[in-house]
Amino acid sequence: MSDVLALVPARGGAERVPGKNVRLLKGRPLIAHTVEAALAASNVDRVVVSTDSPDIAAAAREAGAEVPFMRPAGIAASTSTEMEFLLHALDWFRDHEDWEPDLLAILYPTSPLRTAASIDAAVGVLHDHPEADSLRSVRLCSEHPYKMWVDVGGYLKPFVKVDDMANAHTLAYQMLPTVYVQNASIYITRPRTIREKQSPTGDIIVPFVMDEIESVDINTPLDFALAELFMASGPRAADS
Repeated sequence: MSDVLALVPARGGAERVPGKNVRLLKGRPLIAHTVEAALAASNVDRVVVSTDSPDIAAAAREAGAEVPFMRPAGIAASTSTEMEFLLHALDWFRDHEDWEPDLLAILYPTSPLRTAASIDAAVGVLHDHPEADSLRSVRLCSEHPYKMWVDVGGYLKPFVKVDDMANAHTLAYQMLPTVYVQNASIYITRPRTIREKQSPTGDIIVPFVMDEIESVDINTPLDFALAELFMASGPRAADS
């Protein structure tokens, strides 16, 4: 199996929920749930947190992650891209350790219900597809884009243009194409994809389909309450 670096990106400037990544969820900082799942994954070799926040760095180290560098403020803004922090991490390990992983698993801390088993399975999927540039975790789209509209001059126009424009928006869901949306849970890419294609995804992307529980993405106080509810209702918590 390849050398796999789990990189947990966690900037300190959350706007909708200040201090989100260190806010307690089930008695532990939010980021700890992702760090602990990554540490429990047998296919992951190292767990590293990329952050600009001393508080997040301290919580990450307490949970068992490495924090060998601090992310520069210039690439830790709300408009910063995946490419920026991925290249920063890869360059740091190249320059300071003369090391580069074979696979880079990006695990956002806002997905605390993602399990170690899913991380292992996703790594295995990309390992079995050497032709692929990357893997993206997805879930079934609950609101189909064929039923979405935009306002153009005060009138509704279909968001997605299809051949049968007159009827596509009236069809039953089971008659529509199956559509997935990325869920910010497990993204895995290759350093060569980042460096050679200047993209976190590249052109050939394999899917990793996850259910709605593991796809919970925390961005609001209500999301915290939802995650607490799922954790309290069964064994599928992030510490499983």
